[in-house]
Amino acid sequence: MKKRALTLTVVGNITSNYGEGLGNVSSIQKVFKNGDIYATRSRESLKNAIMVQSGMYDDLKVTVNGATQKAVDENLNVSNCRALEGGYMNTSVGKDKLTYVRNSSFYLTDAIACDPFVSEARFHNNLYLANAYGKANGINLQDKKAAKETGLMPYNYEYDKSLKIYSITFDLSMIGKDENFKVEASKEEKAYRVNSILETIENLSLIVKGNLDNSEPVFVVGGMSDRMTHQFENIIRVKKGRFHITDDLKERIANGYKVALLEGDNFENEMEIIKELNPISISKFFRELKEEVKSHYEV
Repeated sequence: MKKRALTLTVVGNITSNYGEGLGNVSSIQKVFKNGDIYATRSRESLKNAIMVQSGMYDDLKVTVNGATQKAVDENLNVSNCRALEGGYMNTSVGKDKLTYVRNSSFYLTDAIACDPFVSEARFHNNLYLANAYGKANGINLQDKKAAKETGLMPYNYEYDKSLKIYSITFDLSMIGKDENFKVEASKEEKAYRVNSILETIENLSLIVKGNLDNSEPVFVVGGMSDRMTHQFENIIRVKKGRFHITDDLKERIANGYKVALLEGDNFENEMEIIKELNPISISKFFRELKEEVKSHYEV
């Protein structure tokens, strides 16, 4: 039977994204679980980064009609617009102002830190810019009252970059298909879309507070699946840099899945992982998986 899903669980050294801010203080997003607080990068933030970096949003068109939403109609839909692959809801399509909803064909979890959050505050200011403005306008920054005119302002933010775990699962039967308009992309286009997202995950980078962070996988497990679920979400655990190897993990891997590791002492027990799980390289993992996707779509 042809497998209808593709599932991956990834461990990466990933920055958190920011939630609420108070004045000149920015706080990272966090979740509470198992009695502790963990830093996180939300699934929405991850999905947006993947769609942008993969080029899937290059053909994005937006309408503003009471709400800002992706443009959709009979001539612009999932079959010919890659930006809509991640799902849409449009409430004003056509003369009859119909509402069309199409779920995403791939699903992400939040990327949650492996260990409890430890606050790391970073302090900054815009002194150089304020000083440049002051020189150009004859303002002495030593004069506290006059210095306000330059916009001089200290600010600080929480920072977190740590090992985080997230999962992504594709519904391969939905790729390129828009049932609202009874249209479908070519099999070549379907394979291209899945593989462009896989390639992005392999080389993922994120921009946070103006900094470029390498968020590539240091460990990944998964592959083609007959079940539409995050197969490894509940059994991949890392605590204090040590990757947990369990019988459940090994049994599940034995059901036709692959494991990849980026060697470089990213885990305390790297040699144990190599011995017990026999991982391949990250590049080989994604190269072989992309070939499986092409075979699935017969291209």
